[in-house]
Amino acid sequence: MTEYAQEQEMEIEALEAIVMDEFKEIHSSESGLNTSSRCFQITITPQDDDIDQSTTTPVQLGLIFAHTEKYPDEPPLLNVTSIKGVQPSDLKKLKEKLVQEAYENLGMAMIYTLVSSAKDWLSDLYGQDDENDDTEDLEAIKDDVIIPHGEPVTVETFIAWRERFEAELAIERAKLMPESVLSAPKENKLTGRQWFESGKGVCRGAAPVNERSEEEDEEDIDFDDDDFDDEEEDMLEHYLAEKSNS
Repeated sequence: MTEYAQEQEMEIEALEAIVMDEFKEIHSSESGLNTSSRCFQITITPQDDDIDQSTTTPVQLGLIFAHTEKYPDEPPLLNVTSIKGVQPSDLKKLKEKLVQEAYENLGMAMIYTLVSSAKDWLSDLYGQDDENDDTEDLEAIKDDVIIPHGEPVTVETFIAWRERFEAELAIERAKLMPESVLSAPKENKLTGRQWFESGKGVCRGAAPVNERSEEEDEEDIDFDDDDFDDEEEDMLEHYLAEKSNS
């Protein structure tokens, strides 16, 4: 066995170990090459090896090669064929690319280098369709986005709403007060709060409010700024809820 033949045999063994099921020997009549030497085909896909290619691969091609007598000091015989979905015009461009790279790698075993180049080429060319699909999906998502409409929430709109809300609340409280309280002289008229605290506004059967001095009330009541903040927050939540419902 010559030195060339030995190096060629070692490369074939290495390719069988690396690409495994994607590597096979074919008859020279199937290769499309003008040779009687042993011919081999390596199946190339743009996907990773651990993906089920039979169900997920849109394109596949076969890289066919045969060693020449003085390979690797001269380029191998090369051919490419479509297994699934590759256009003839693209195959022609790929073959020209691989032949050029073969001349650039003279003097070393190059088949696996050509396989890697063909795999990258296939991924770049036919991977653009997936990118276009992703772009269309993004555009569809943008079309489905619901743009909110209505009056924006600002400090001015909230203050105006709060004034209307407090006025309506005062009217509701006044409806609960008897006519005698509302028609009493101004100096004797009780406020809504005083009338309710007197126990007269308590429903029948409810426990009466204990009478206490104003001094005791003042001692028990501790106004905290947080109380006012909580009230403001509650009113704002109520306002936003009304806005969302409308």
